[in-house]
Amino acid sequence: MSDYSRHEEWLAKLRNHMETERYAATTMSRRMCTAGHFLVSLAKQHVELVDACPLHIEHYLRQVRQTYRRRHGHSPGYESWRRLQTDGIHMLLRLVQGRWPPIPVAVTPAEILEKEVCEAYSEWLTSVCGRSWGTVSGRVGEARRFLNWLGAQTRETLATLARVDVEDYMKDRAHLLCRSSLRGVAGDMRGFLRWLHMTERTVHDLSSTVIAPPVYAFEGLPSAVGAEDVKKIIAVTQKDCTPKGIRDYAILMLLSTYGVRAGEITMLRLDDVDWRNEIIRIRHNKTGATSYLPLLPEVGEAMLQYLQKSRPKTAFREVFIRCCAPYRPFKGGSNLGRLVRRWFEDAGVKTKGKHGPHAFRHARAVGMLRAAVPLKEIGDLLGHRSADSTLVYLKLAIEDLRAVAVEIPTEVRA
Repeated sequence: MSDYSRHEEWLAKLRNHMETERYAATTMSRRMCTAGHFLVSLAKQHVELVDACPLHIEHYLRQVRQTYRRRHGHSPGYESWRRLQTDGIHMLLRLVQGRWPPIPVAVTPAEILEKEVCEAYSEWLTSVCGRSWGTVSGRVGEARRFLNWLGAQTRETLATLARVDVEDYMKDRAHLLCRSSLRGVAGDMRGFLRWLHMTERTVHDLSSTVIAPPVYAFEGLPSAVGAEDVKKIIAVTQKDCTPKGIRDYAILMLLSTYGVRAGEITMLRLDDVDWRNEIIRIRHNKTGATSYLPLLPEVGEAMLQYLQKSRPKTAFREVFIRCCAPYRPFKGGSNLGRLVRRWFEDAGVKTKGKHGPHAFRHARAVGMLRAAVPLKEIGDLLGHRSADSTLVYLKLAIEDLRAVAVEIPTEVRA
């Protein structure tokens, strides 16, 4: 088969994929064009598409950048221009090679050691400890960061790992993290160092050398949005009648009404809503508990409007779907952060603390506290397993606490 015929076959596969995913015509045209030019570049280098690697993309980009500079007299805006050039190429490579970017091949002794250790540690955390995917990902990620930091010092063994190495690493991490985050890193490092000693990869158990910073319970005020600000944000969102505005309004109604976590919204499925009995099921991803809450009329109306007028037609069962191709569910709760921050800006609401989805959760807790709702009921709504988790919200009702403040005796003031 000639290069031309093979290129046409790959491009036809790319076009069919984008048509199936319902990409916009302009997006399809641009990606087809850049993918075609990339195939020509590969042919000139006598490289098959199945063998393409990141170096071939960089070679292609250098050529295109030089052509752009000759035509326009200046270099293109790097990040946005690069993304426009590579979107179609990456999509084509995913279709042909199965994944992109490819898994880097370990070459140096340090890279080989890092790969072997992280795979073994991940297997132990999963099969022996029964940790969740999120926990395993976080702990192995910290282990990989530590081994990468050691670099060539590791050579082919960790037997020479010393206390000073661990201390220096923790000092480096401390420059970029707050105390609570650094405490989490310390916990991950202790677990990893214990495992290294248990599997005889290190001579000494260095876990005791990791010192975590103190983090005191209830030491700070959690941030929350005021009730008036919540109404303001909801009102601005409700005025947006675009598909994205309708979807975001339904999401914000869930956040402000039930105080759910962002991840619980992205996990919400169509069968979690019992329209006949007006009940919504919330699966709390942090605690593993499940709550069955009344589907309030204003929330139900917002969700129904989204499902009927805005939600793209897709086989996915998650309620909330991205508004542009590929039409897929959100990957996680963190994806809602930018969405919520945008509505904060549009409503002109400025806060000193958090201005993401969790701020609505805190605001809901404060509203219930001021309505004299018992802590047990607040905890049940928020999906808390322990009353201590709910007690933190007492600090948010500052004005209520001032109302019951005890007057300081005169002799003490003196």
